[in-house]
Amino acid sequence: MARKKIALIGAGNIGGTLAHLCALKRLGDVVMYDVIDGVPQGKALDIFEAGPIEGYDVNITGTTKYDDIKGADVCIVTAGVARKPGMSRDDLLGINCKIMREVSENIAKYAPNAFVIVITNPLDAMVTLCKRVTGFPKNRVVGQAGVLDSSRYRTFIAQELNVSVQNVTAMVLGGHGDDMVPVRSYCQVAGQPIERLIPAKRLEEIEQRTRQAGGEIVALLKTGSAFYSPASAAIQMAEAHLFDKKQVLPCAAYLEGEYGINGVYFGVPVQIGAGGVERVIELDLSEKEKKEMQVSVGHVQELVTAMDKVLAANG
Repeated sequence: MARKKIALIGAGNIGGTLAHLCALKRLGDVVMYDVIDGVPQGKALDIFEAGPIEGYDVNITGTTKYDDIKGADVCIVTAGVARKPGMSRDDLLGINCKIMREVSENIAKYAPNAFVIVITNPLDAMVTLCKRVTGFPKNRVVGQAGVLDSSRYRTFIAQELNVSVQNVTAMVLGGHGDDMVPVRSYCQVAGQPIERLIPAKRLEEIEQRTRQAGGEIVALLKTGSAFYSPASAAIQMAEAHLFDKKQVLPCAAYLEGEYGINGVYFGVPVQIGAGGVERVIELDLSEKEKKEMQVSVGHVQELVTAMDKVLAANG
């Protein structure tokens, strides 16, 4: 049985981490693409040479030619400029639109049957652009956001209660920005509702930290943004597809009426399997959570409108 092929578009910090995780988990052969000659080739060779030590036999190559991604089963897109201190995800819009359009055109040309996971920020706009340009059906283009945001929420809850992260279940929905929605009613620790364990005021502080978690890392790093945790999140999504896990994960999916939302990518729970995004799971949200979701979707719609203006201005 032939190995699956995974194309990583962008060989920066996230791309390199993705390649390493793909190898360690033996997901398939990996090709890393980047515009900077030597970077994808060097990182690929470095990871490839660790194979005898780690015991993986997958092939890992680097390239500056899009035709090398031909036939990829999964494409994970990280290409674009990362956030720097003082920048919001939205500030990246003008810079990354041009990059995403070129990337999407080449994915459509060389990997027309791929399942595409977009990580590039501002996420909600970039995954929208990717779907438009590739022309792929909605089940084959998805954005990585909620898996990461939920992991951050779970981390902070576990830290607060001094319990294993594996005992914490949580879901963060909405746009991948400062108005994301930690769904408190679905947060539990070993089956116990979180509101029984943490006072409301403290829980609000933890949820606010979750919303600003990416910016917290940007401020600490000073020269870039998070890359280990976003890579892990995208790999979880890729595994769910490659191994047909039918796993329910919070992702930026294209909605057509679910949650009363139409025509935008938005963070909701979805089932991912061999068919890509196989269905959207509709949760029974509280009235407060419903209102927060509406605020968040309003910002996503504003972001997409701003992207359209950028694209129109640039022809």
